[in-house]
Amino acid sequence: MRRILFAALRHPLAVFGLGLTTASALLFLMLFALDVLGLITNHYVGLVSYAALPALFVVGLLAIAVGVRRSRSGPHPEWPRIDLNQPLQRRVLWVLAVATLGNVVILSMGTYGGVQYMETDAFCGQVCHTVMQPQFTAHLRGPHARIECVACHIGPGAASFIGAKVSGSRRLLSVATGRYHRPIRQPRGQGAATRETCERCHWDGLPHGDQPTVIREYASDEVNSERVTPLRLHVGGGGERLGDTFGSHWHADPANQVEYVAIDPLAAEIPYVRVTTADGTVREYRVDGVDPDSLTGGVRRRMDCLDCHNRSAHAFAATPERAVDEALGRGAISRELPFVRREALRLLTEEFDSAEQAREEIATSMTRFYQREYATLATTRRDDVAGAVDAIQALSDRTRFSEMGVGWGTYPNHLGHTDSPGCFRCHDELHVAEDGSTISQDCELCHGFE
Repeated sequence: MRRILFAALRHPLAVFGLGLTTASALLFLMLFALDVLGLITNHYVGLVSYAALPALFVVGLLAIAVGVRRSRSGPHPEWPRIDLNQPLQRRVLWVLAVATLGNVVILSMGTYGGVQYMETDAFCGQVCHTVMQPQFTAHLRGPHARIECVACHIGPGAASFIGAKVSGSRRLLSVATGRYHRPIRQPRGQGAATRETCERCHWDGLPHGDQPTVIREYASDEVNSERVTPLRLHVGGGGERLGDTFGSHWHADPANQVEYVAIDPLAAEIPYVRVTTADGTVREYRVDGVDPDSLTGGVRRRMDCLDCHNRSAHAFAATPERAVDEALGRGAISRELPFVRREALRLLTEEFDSAEQAREEIATSMTRFYQREYATLATTRRDDVAGAVDAIQALSDRTRFSEMGVGWGTYPNHLGHTDSPGCFRCHDELHVAEDGSTISQDCELCHGFE
């Protein structure tokens, strides 16, 4: 047996495999220990620890096996005779058993660590930095920033887990080969079901009633004139236990079934809607000229949360005007700075070669403008000018990603109808049922005006 083992390990491939396995195992154990102690913060180290090193470890084991097999030459290769009465053979078997146990432990640790690492936000958003940078940046600024990506993108259960990993493997290959869409889009009908994700936190039967809101808009004049529009949004909600639902959340009531056919992947064009109300009444609404044959290529879906809240975790400003008005409204940009809205819009609509160039030009141009046109103010309100520069730079950083083809309006938000059709995809008075009724566009269905 000793002669056969020595002969096997003299094969170059087996020696290579032994060295590769040993080196990757020792390096993995060292990085694993550092990770457990919290001493590793770079997300790329996790990729090496839990993906590259376990893969090299397995390659080394396979190389050893192939090298041992090739070392047994001849038409009838001799197999070792196992005789546990011989001390040498017992020692060899003990070594093999311990080595096998060590291999199993290392592979188990690598597999567990790999699965855990691939479910972190760092892996989802930062390993593929250029590809997912827009989505990851928007996620960090959104209301779900403290919710892990996998909580929404992977449903519960083994089937969802396996499906997500298979889909993720295809996307990883696309990233590695550079064959991915720019900008990244997710067609409707993919991803985990909202009842398994959104509704683990958001109860569809919760009554919200009316919610007051204020829309603030500004002019590009010297004093940044403000126009305030107070509204009451009929969010509604409720359910069978609380009485009839009303408001926009009527669509989320399980007792009401709203189905539609979209003729584009992002469900921006909806020529057909079928509504089944709680009392069993069914109405089918069609846009003029639509017949069953013209709908065969469309995607038929039942309406859920994401048909309106499609950018709930990755929202981008639709227009620079909307972004600057929001910053002015919450005080991130001071209204006391003359023409600040006009200058901000000029810089946010200008084309730059890179994010770094945009940041430098925003800082230089805003500072120069106030030093040239309002020299006294540039000194007395230096902090306001610096705050405006920071806010405008942040708006640029969060919205414009030239390498991925992402900019203003790239990702339309279906919640509302101000910057994209949104509600008016169906509520347009153009969807007509056989009895002549239409899907109403009456403002007071959703709004109350002060």
